[in-house]
Amino acid sequence: MPDAPTSEAVRDLLTEDPVLDGHNDLPWELREQAGYDLDRMDPSGRLTTTQTDLPRLAEGGVRAQLWSVFVPQTLRGADAVTATLEQIDVVRRMCERYADRMVLATTADEVRAAWQGGRFASLMGAEGGHQIDCSLGVLRTLFALGVRYLTLTHNENVPWADSATDARRLGGLSPFGREVVREMNRLGMMVDCSHVSAETMRDAIAASAAPPFFSHSSAYAVCPHPRNVPDDVLEETGRRDGVCMVTFVPKFVNEAVRAWDEECLADARAAGVDHRDHVAYTAFQEDWGRTHPQPRSSVDDVVAHVEHVREVAGIRSVGLGGDYDGVARQPTGLEDVTGYPRLLEALHDRGWSRADLAALTSGNALRVLRDTEAVARDVAARRGPSTATIDRLDAG
Repeated sequence: MPDAPTSEAVRDLLTEDPVLDGHNDLPWELREQAGYDLDRMDPSGRLTTTQTDLPRLAEGGVRAQLWSVFVPQTLRGADAVTATLEQIDVVRRMCERYADRMVLATTADEVRAAWQGGRFASLMGAEGGHQIDCSLGVLRTLFALGVRYLTLTHNENVPWADSATDARRLGGLSPFGREVVREMNRLGMMVDCSHVSAETMRDAIAASAAPPFFSHSSAYAVCPHPRNVPDDVLEETGRRDGVCMVTFVPKFVNEAVRAWDEECLADARAAGVDHRDHVAYTAFQEDWGRTHPQPRSSVDDVVAHVEHVREVAGIRSVGLGGDYDGVARQPTGLEDVTGYPRLLEALHDRGWSRADLAALTSGNALRVLRDTEAVARDVAARRGPSTATIDRLDAG
């Protein structure tokens, strides 16, 4: 689609209040495409096989990223922990290699300091509770290495929490799951409720002393995909001064694409492919899509979700979590990380104020990170590290 020129208002906004995006899977692509070899696949230049690189992030007005240090649930136990450490390692190596332009950030103040120093702020989030292998010691170690959110599940349940895209087993969080949330509060790690069932969302928000956080989720009322957030949870997110970082994933934002994905799921099951296996299902859908073209989605679909979250949760509770490089295709106009100005331009044209757009791009996310840090200072002053185990808490 031809590009409309970015208005002066949006350019000025992105200079002063750039995007802090909640979720990007470039680290996994570095693993899959180059075995983490940054000479073979150098994100400081323009890449042709990803939706993300440093030049395009700059072009899109993104100056802070919560990189997903994701590993699929086909990796379990110690293997999942090892792969998570490798994901963390590549983010840290990027920050070292490109230290003139990017820096590891672990607090809201460090993000602001990076911007003041003219550098891109790299943060990290782990996308699945399986990545801690039911160990609070592993959780604490991930935090010490810089991870600032944990998504409680990915596409499958974990022993202590139900996923949005798996059969309900617990009806939310187990006692150990609530202890995971409490320990995350003590550390200052955001409790990410993307990917989890609606019941788990409600349990996690109730168990947490910190503001609710969704790294990459959209609105269920606009597109009824189980990965999206129902209105009652959005309302509670607003009451608790949290943030839902709206994702761009076509099947989460567009009803025709959701129906197309449902058809693909049925054919995948018939072929013996488990949709919860992120790698296998993504490959199946890529092949299946050659004979079943995916319907088109657009910037307008994402606008509808952003505006719904603002309407239900309030302007202080909406952010952006594109999920670039987590899916093969993004909506028209948002094909790669250069697309954020188009979205902001569309919102500006619909009457969003300068202050509202600044809240969306990074203000709300930074506030939730800072408030989570404040909760941690309070909780850590009252109790030490938890020594609870899943065997003890979930027995019987």
